[in-house]
Amino acid sequence: MSANPQWDISRTLAVARLFHLVCGVRDACVNPFLTLYLRQLGLAAAWVGILMGTKHLIAAFWAPFCAFLAKSYQKRRVLLIGSLFGSAGASLLMVLVPPLDKDLVYSSCNGSHGATAAALPPGVAPSVNITSAQEPAFNYPAGAPSLAARRSTGMVEASGLSETPGEGVQEPASHLPGYSVGSAGGARTTPPVLHPVTPGVKDTPWEGAFKVVSTALPLLAGGTELGTPANLSAAKGHDRTFDLSLKALRWTFILSLGSMVLWELLTAPLEQVADDSLYEYLDFVDATDRYRSLWIWRLLGMSAGVCGISALVEQLDCYLMTNGPRGVVHFYGYSLVSLLALLVSVAFPVPTCRRQEPRYKTIKALSLIGGNPRLILLALTVFLLGAATSTVQNFLFWHMEDHGSSELIMGFSVALGLLGEILLHPFKTVLLRKLSRVGTAGLGLGCLSGQLLYYSFLWSWWSILPAQILSAVSNGALWWAMKASVEDLATPGTERPLSFMFRGHFYWGGASMGSFVGGFVVTRFSLAVLYQSCCVILLLWLTLFLSIWLRLPPEQKINYSKLLAMEASDTSDSEQGTEQDWLVKAMREEHSDWKS
Repeated sequence: MSANPQWDISRTLAVARLFHLVCGVRDACVNPFLTLYLRQLGLAAAWVGILMGTKHLIAAFWAPFCAFLAKSYQKRRVLLIGSLFGSAGASLLMVLVPPLDKDLVYSSCNGSHGATAAALPPGVAPSVNITSAQEPAFNYPAGAPSLAARRSTGMVEASGLSETPGEGVQEPASHLPGYSVGSAGGARTTPPVLHPVTPGVKDTPWEGAFKVVSTALPLLAGGTELGTPANLSAAKGHDRTFDLSLKALRWTFILSLGSMVLWELLTAPLEQVADDSLYEYLDFVDATDRYRSLWIWRLLGMSAGVCGISALVEQLDCYLMTNGPRGVVHFYGYSLVSLLALLVSVAFPVPTCRRQEPRYKTIKALSLIGGNPRLILLALTVFLLGAATSTVQNFLFWHMEDHGSSELIMGFSVALGLLGEILLHPFKTVLLRKLSRVGTAGLGLGCLSGQLLYYSFLWSWWSILPAQILSAVSNGALWWAMKASVEDLATPGTERPLSFMFRGHFYWGGASMGSFVGGFVVTRFSLAVLYQSCCVILLLWLTLFLSIWLRLPPEQKINYSKLLAMEASDTSDSEQGTEQDWLVKAMREEHSDWKS
């Protein structure tokens, strides 16, 4: 940059708006649907929770570290380009992860594009099992509907059991297929026997995640007793199938974990580095007031992207799919939009003039939190907010899929919440002034707990839409109150480090913990239990938060207008009047200490 650079603010803001819009479309292509894709791979809720928790943990600590290095070595543009290019390639690694059951992939594209065949609610065993009369009933692993018993010849086809989404009515026994096994004496058909699953008897999360279902053991001709050599041979074959399935599950999980870790390492630093660059660029010319409205363009991009990609999935997914599950279009779209964002990043404003700023701002901000009880309360609130929000982002689409929802409806529900947040923004100032910051935060927490309780009682695919309107308050207004409170309590120079710490470390740290715990709760109990538990925890914290905040002593602030009035009224030039000036006193005391 030259000694006297030309600052084109209009061009800078136009490029920044376009960059935020494209990045919003890019994020919406995959992030809302990622856990749904992991479910289609055959992973149970516990494993999905581990994957998403690891992803959020990387975002909490890796992004600030990379932003610090990029600023220190003046490599921000290199990091922006490298992040966009690398993430475009790393996202395609998820397409190469093999699913546990390829038969379910093709059955989902035959006929309708609705819910995946044989899909079961996460953490809930099916109401009936089809077994031979001489075989005990087995339970399906929670959240792994693709582990159907199709892996050896002679087993019952799981797709023969049809169930209306959202209803608990099964077909009568006369409509359920039997199975036949060829033998030297001809084929023999055995009618199925319905065994109800005993309620309250559940596996541990690890057993439920690894358990592979066998709905029937083949009954060979002449082998009517369990102790016959034919049945012993069939049992050994079933054990080998069980071992192979466990091995496939481990490989699917390991490959998914490796791909996701690499992908997140390349993607996480992008947002914070771009945010720092734009803020410093506008700060040089005192135009940071325009910086505050750029987040709307990201939400607009996410709204358009989540609806557009879900519509493409409904139309193109089965045409582009080869060996992977439904959802590969999400990753292809993510890569293409990443390349488009790469072109925009070439013109993205990155300041080259280094400013002398105090170092160790993060440590200073952390010490400020430790010495202020209000900031501690806000930090704990953001942590719990991240934990509760992660359960919605991770498993809400599972709940909708179990009730027959298509991905287009899922995308529209997300866009409805984002557009509600944009439409509520003009009333931000009025809302914060009428209810105060604490009241707005309490209203947001109450709306979020109400949403979680509502999600636990969904009865159809369309019932999700009314609750999404509350997202404008439970997400938008709540974060406005949090950000305003943090900036009000921060000391000069620590506003942005504190905001990044709350939005990064505390929020994503809470999302990581919520993903880890939520996955095991869904596997061990159910998704409804998870949402109801989160609702109770948020209501208890809301009561505790308000009671503690109102009991804290008021903040002692300097009344600058009063000081100026006192200085204006003090017209005496005498020594006595000068001694009463607090600024003169402080300067003289400092001067005398320096001389001594």
